[in-house]
Amino acid sequence: MKPGSTVDAVRSQRVLCGNDICPAVIIIKDGKIHNILPHADLPLDDSYKVLDVGSKLVMPGVVDCHVHVNEPGRKNWEGYWTATRAAAAGGVTTIADMPLNSIPPTTTMVNLMEKIQAAEGQCFVDTAFWGGVVPGNQGELRPMIKAGIAGFKCFLIHSGVDEFPHVTDDDLHSAMKQLMGTGSVLLFHAEKEVQAIPVTDEDPCEYSTFLRSRPDIMELEAIRTITQLCLQYQVRCHIVHLSSAQPLKLIQEARQAGAPLTVETTHHYLTLSAEHIPPGATQFKCCPPIRGKANREQLWSALKTGQIDMVVSDHSPCTPDLKKLDTGDFTQAWGGISSLQFGLSLFWTTASQKGFSLSDVVRLLCQKPAELCGLDQQKGSLSPGHDADLVIWDPEKEFEVTESRIHHKNKLTPYLGCKLRGEVCSTLLRGNIIYSQGSFSPQPLGKLLVRQCQPQASL
Repeated sequence: MKPGSTVDAVRSQRVLCGNDICPAVIIIKDGKIHNILPHADLPLDDSYKVLDVGSKLVMPGVVDCHVHVNEPGRKNWEGYWTATRAAAAGGVTTIADMPLNSIPPTTTMVNLMEKIQAAEGQCFVDTAFWGGVVPGNQGELRPMIKAGIAGFKCFLIHSGVDEFPHVTDDDLHSAMKQLMGTGSVLLFHAEKEVQAIPVTDEDPCEYSTFLRSRPDIMELEAIRTITQLCLQYQVRCHIVHLSSAQPLKLIQEARQAGAPLTVETTHHYLTLSAEHIPPGATQFKCCPPIRGKANREQLWSALKTGQIDMVVSDHSPCTPDLKKLDTGDFTQAWGGISSLQFGLSLFWTTASQKGFSLSDVVRLLCQKPAELCGLDQQKGSLSPGHDADLVIWDPEKEFEVTESRIHHKNKLTPYLGCKLRGEVCSTLLRGNIIYSQGSFSPQPLGKLLVRQCQPQASL
């Protein structure tokens, strides 16, 4: 069947049902999973439009809850059309768009309406939205919750863009008071300024120079602040893109003390290591930075034990000129990595070698991100009543990341030339084929997961 087609059933010899992989037929009705029949050879009425995928693996579509689309305002970095096509090609069926680096940022009801207007009719996958907490906008938080925002994000350090300023301790206390009792969640970019690092004559083209400028203690001190706030107010808090393993003990202690705290890491922290970043290779720059191999292995161990709840892309693209490839200066280059399309394959390439199961993939890339966004009653699981969002892929097949494969607007990525394991064949959104074998549905079929609401709305 061609992209754009709607199917009534998907048949496979390998359907991931809970912790088991078995032959099954997924029956779809009105865009929802109606039933899962445990035998793939069961006959169906001729009126059913059945997609038979043979022995390809069928599992829930990936939910990537950390994506910077950048539209409106920085569409030349990335836009909804290109970002969501890339998502579909990677088996991602839902994204949650960060409140920056668009202009304006999603920090007021008026700005949220502008964001929704920009996304309307452009999304190939379902799209939720995060709001932002910045100095002085605490009065906007409850109206945005009422409008259906997934939650909020803040920075404890300069965000990289001036229109999204970082918060002070006073701002955080004001925001926490607004969020108490709402069930919403506050996401933290967990880096905090520490004592100034002495400036030396180190080579800015060496990755080690940049790495020394963002030491682990910046994350540790930020997370110390976050855990205290989380315990004090009992507001759900979430640490985005954890790069350092050093704060894991602090996080665990806070959770044991009753803090409603979750934490994510990203594909680049699990895949890359500081020791293998060549001089001038600014496509590897991100904040917090990619750390050493030993640290990376500690993150994998924390995933295994449940100390880290989920894995996301933190897709943060920009135009090539902002990466300063001509000079290779890590200190001046934009910090962000493009990986939205390849997250499932990146994760599985290493996870499959470390004893992780396919049910672990669903938990870490689908279920837990859906829970964070408040979408777990419709996304992230193969369960009757959930949206029929499916990724059909071959976990055994290897492929190379080439420029011609990349559907992000800007093709710059540290994964160019990498051989990955696990190729996405087709992606279904509510029973509609939105991607198959390099082709997309003729029209974007994604929904905006936010309630249309007037700016004056309040809780």
